[in-house]
Amino acid sequence: MPYAGYLILDFDGTIADTLEMALAVFNRVAPEYDLQPVGDRERELFRTKKPQELIRDFDISKLKLLTLTLRIRKEMSRHIPEMKLFDGLDMALREIRDAGYGLGILTSNSVENVRKFIDINNLTDLFDFIYSGKSFLGKDKVIRKMINREQLPAGRIVYAGDETRDIEACRAAGIPVIAVSWGLNRRELLASLLPDQIADNPSELPERVRQVFISGPVR
Repeated sequence: MPYAGYLILDFDGTIADTLEMALAVFNRVAPEYDLQPVGDRERELFRTKKPQELIRDFDISKLKLLTLTLRIRKEMSRHIPEMKLFDGLDMALREIRDAGYGLGILTSNSVENVRKFIDINNLTDLFDFIYSGKSFLGKDKVIRKMINREQLPAGRIVYAGDETRDIEACRAAGIPVIAVSWGLNRRELLASLLPDQIADNPSELPERVRQVFISGPVR
């Protein structure tokens, strides 16, 4: 029986609570890239500004930021068993699956890392696919490639992510987006980009998915 639709989820910050680990790794390796470790003030900037604004404010080149991001992901891959699933997300995903929706993951992390995490957290049976693509400042292209490769039905897809670039990428790719406020970016920043829905905790996600497919945008 075909699915009623597909929910595609970002991994870091949407499924896995990785922010504190990422910041700890950043602070450890920052001197190698001629950068200062971040404190509480800078930490809040990460949560309240878009990537383009951070590049400008921290005076860091896109190339250095990309190199640093890849280094942080490599370091974090050694600590996957220590990563935490957001509380209540497993129940929410099972409810969505039971309602007849397919589930997938789109990530700039590696498939191996994501698969290891979902195996540890007993989520493997929920997901139809994991798609990995390098997406910094160009995620809409990765979304389109994922849709084509997985042969997802046009008009029956919704994406859930925790960053402003998720909203921007979905707009460019022409698919609805649910912004989740439990990850990196603050709710106020996410709301300013007018996502189709906002979920403030995982228990709200099933209803937000239903609203996208049945009732249209509700903010």
